[in-house]
Amino acid sequence: MQLHGWGRFPRKDADLLEPSSPESFLEIVSKKEIAGPLIARGGGRSYGDSALADTVLSSRFLDSFLEINSTNNTIRCGAGVSMDTVLKVIIPYGLFLPVLPGTKYVSVGGAVAADIHGKNHHRDGSFCDHVERFSLLLASGETIECSSIENKDAFQATCGGMGLTGVILEVTLKLEKVPSVTIKRKSIPAANLEECMDLIEENEGSKHSVAWVDCLAKGEELGRSVLHLAEHSEIGTREYKLRKGPSIPFSIPSFLINKFTTRLFNNSLYKLRKQTTEGRSVNYDAYFFPLDNIRNWNRLYGGKGFIQYQLVLPLESARTGLREIIDCVSESGKGSFISVLKKFGNKNENLLSFPIAGYTLSVDFKNEKKVFPLLKQLDEIVLANNGRLYLAKDSRMSEDVFKASYQSWEKFLEVKKELDPECRFASLQSTRLGLT
Repeated sequence: MQLHGWGRFPRKDADLLEPSSPESFLEIVSKKEIAGPLIARGGGRSYGDSALADTVLSSRFLDSFLEINSTNNTIRCGAGVSMDTVLKVIIPYGLFLPVLPGTKYVSVGGAVAADIHGKNHHRDGSFCDHVERFSLLLASGETIECSSIENKDAFQATCGGMGLTGVILEVTLKLEKVPSVTIKRKSIPAANLEECMDLIEENEGSKHSVAWVDCLAKGEELGRSVLHLAEHSEIGTREYKLRKGPSIPFSIPSFLINKFTTRLFNNSLYKLRKQTTEGRSVNYDAYFFPLDNIRNWNRLYGGKGFIQYQLVLPLESARTGLREIIDCVSESGKGSFISVLKKFGNKNENLLSFPIAGYTLSVDFKNEKKVFPLLKQLDEIVLANNGRLYLAKDSRMSEDVFKASYQSWEKFLEVKKELDPECRFASLQSTRLGLT
């Protein structure tokens, strides 16, 4: 069958296997007659080709909850359990996931493999900073336990390693205690990029911080933004709530997404949010997962899909580098209505984890031939500013760009060779980047 990531680009004909248990995974991995590379796949929410290979192993049936400890605030579950399901189980206990991405449909195993981050990295780090341990099925058929102490090298290579070390079977997570899941949100408009970054710095004490950026604005309004700050409300609900929104039933004709319609939308959105709003209470779902309320929103970019370009620049070059990047996007007219800016805290020790201390910007682009020269130009700016691109969003980065920006790639290959000497675990992405 033909598979793709959330960006719907690229696509690959693959054998999709859905093992029903850890034992079934072991049986498949141990079969030497499967000649081509294997890769595990969770919720299918990585954007590019990191979960595409000749044979794809779905973790959807690794969906059991094995232990919930409300005293120690931990949970142990199968790698195929989604963030949505975890929240459904833990919220009644007054517990919450310490790090959440922009969608609740990511699997726990996928969150480890990408070492995902949220709107609070500046305070709480990335997802794997809250992982106590996990079970990893190796190509040899052996299952090992990994933590920051036990099999440390395997832990640091697997966290952010995009599934290349083996199959994550189960994960133990440290949770956080919250007074409620009602979110108290404050929104502040910023006239341009400089003002937005000043506001982010001034509000570093806020637990959650993310800015929507108009990447098509020009001149004095270059990078105009709306910053959204949030905390858990002391007074509110402890109830899980699933919003039901509209669905995009088919791919929208791609010609409808152009610089004119996007500028019109961005102008309207900025004017709508131009006034500062103080302490507005919203459900956690509305703040953390705004796009999840629009089912199949990835169809908005047309049948050929889209590319999300997410970069991070270190603090010392972030202001000048981001201005240059946004200026390029604005001049091209290729940016979309989905562009966000966040600040990262310090990097962790995981070998291929994306965050470094600095600022991250993500911009969506409709998949068309004319956008690729622009992305190559942006690559050059990122490298010149000692930045890097996010593997979980990547679908076209070159090997040279990857190896120039991820300084620990050689160490990663050393560990992978120990864990997977025959390189059974590989993906289209890992081949493209020279990792397999």
